[in-house]
Amino acid sequence: MRILVIEDEAGIVAFLRQGLAEEGFRVEVATDGTTGMQRALHQPYDLLLIDWMLPGMSGIDICQTYRKEKRLTPIIFLTAKDTVQDTIQGLKAGANDYIKKPFSFEELLARIWVQLRPERIVSAELILGPVTLNTQTYQVFKHSREIELTRKEFNLLKFLMAHKNKVCERSEIIEQVWDIHFEYNTGVIDVYINALRKKLCFTKDEEYIQTVRGVGYIAREL
Repeated sequence: MRILVIEDEAGIVAFLRQGLAEEGFRVEVATDGTTGMQRALHQPYDLLLIDWMLPGMSGIDICQTYRKEKRLTPIIFLTAKDTVQDTIQGLKAGANDYIKKPFSFEELLARIWVQLRPERIVSAELILGPVTLNTQTYQVFKHSREIELTRKEFNLLKFLMAHKNKVCERSEIIEQVWDIHFEYNTGVIDVYINALRKKLCFTKDEEYIQTVRGVGYIAREL
């Protein structure tokens, strides 16, 4: 799973990067708010860890902007602010949780796993234009017509729709959909994408699954 850490304190960054990597997470870091905001909006992450006080753009501003874009990725604030009013402000901005500095890595890890429970990552129903996918019944509909997909096609579509409007890199798709964590010929993704487009009968005006050359794919609302 992929975590974005937006934090400007070098010691905390090193602490988080090492600890999370040892737990099997892919960690990316932004040391200022502006860069962190751009990465959060344009890359798929499973969770965001955001410091409150940041150069360029505050953690509160990042959180509010991110939620206005209708992004549902869990957010945990890391901050030295410790009043009840601060906690309320952070949660009202859209954070899912709030942990005060200094904190133990064990406590942070427990809070991360609470946010990454499968039922919290993906809602039961995902929508992309005329396509509706139900994660509980494993059914896909375009308008009112059910589309028959293989399990791998379904999982690929679910991953893209769960990260709608965000570019999904090939390596990320292979890791999350195929559960392969080493160098692999990602050309197999193209085969499945083409199959999805055909089964969903997308016309030239329905480019809901778009290719990002040299990077991967994006499920985009038109």
